Order: sequence, then C-alpha cells, then structure tokens
Amino acid sequence: MEGVSTRPMTPTDWPAVEAIYQAGIASGHATFETEPPPDWYTFASSKRPDLMLVAVGGDDCVLGWAAAGPVSTRAVYRGVVEHSVYVDPDAAGCGVGSRLLADFLGVADRSGVWTLQSSVFPENATSLRLHQRAGFRVVGRRELIGLMPCGPLAGQWRDTVLIERRVPKSG
Repeated sequence: MEGVSTRPMTPTDWPAVEAIYQAGIASGHATFETEPPPDWYTFASSKRPDLMLVAVGGDDCVLGWAAAGPVSTRAVYRGVVEHSVYVDPDAAGCGVGSRLLADFLGVADRSGVWTLQSSVFPENATSLRLHQRAGFRVVGRRELIGLMPCGPLAGQWRDTVLIERRVPKSG
C-alpha cells in the first residue's frame, strides 16, 4: 500500500490499537479474547517493548499493529515469542498486513528472536496466507482447543492452527 510505513507503537496509539483489536474480536476469527485489555499499560505489560509496531498512513493514522511477547520466562526460551498481527478492517486487502509483518519480522530478527509463533483460527485464511508468504510454516492443528466465548461463533468449539517461523541459528 502506497504511503504506508511502520513505526514503534506508543501509548498514544492505544485508542486506535484498541479499536482495531475490538474489530478483530467482533469478527470471531482473530482471538478467543472477549475484549481488549482495559488500558495501554495492561496491553503492553505482556509484550516486548521492542516488538510492538504500528502501520500508519500518510496522515499517521494507525492502520494496523503487530506485537509479540515471550512464550516463557525461562532463559532457554528468550528468543521465542508469540505474536499477533491485526489490520483495521477498512484497510484490509491493501497490503497493510504484508508491510507490517515484513517490517515486524525485520525488527524481530535484529532483536535476537529465533522463533515466532502464533495460533490462528483455520477459518482465518487471510492470516494463514499472509504468514505463509512471509516464511511461516504450519506446525500442527489443535482440535477443539477452546470454546468460543463471544461473537458469531459463540458456543462452538474451535480449532487453531499453530504456525511458526524459525531463524536458523549457528553453533
């Protein structure tokens, strides 16, 4: 998408990030969460500060966000993170997700991350294609892993597809 750039996410981005997150929740295909965190500090507390980006248009309007947090506090897993990518529904299909994910992966690579992983609903074909094009692979499928608490699929047991991108480590 022409005119789209990425930059580190800041607390002032929270209203837009929250709205985009809420739209993903409402879709029923983004997360098991029922609502976004109550505030920026709660949201950011589970993320690595160096792995929080927003995609913005020429007017600095937030069009999407990506963030990741550690999968474990154990030192051996210091380079393994679970990430999320969300795009404003009004910006879907315009290349925002591709730009955001590509830049996010560059930041992650420079930050010493060697494995990025995520669980994606199998119905979220857009996210699965986006990640496949970015070098992610399907590791497995977790069947009937959670009961959907809200949205159009509330009350249904859902599968998730576990995806990962690994950076070869030497030595």
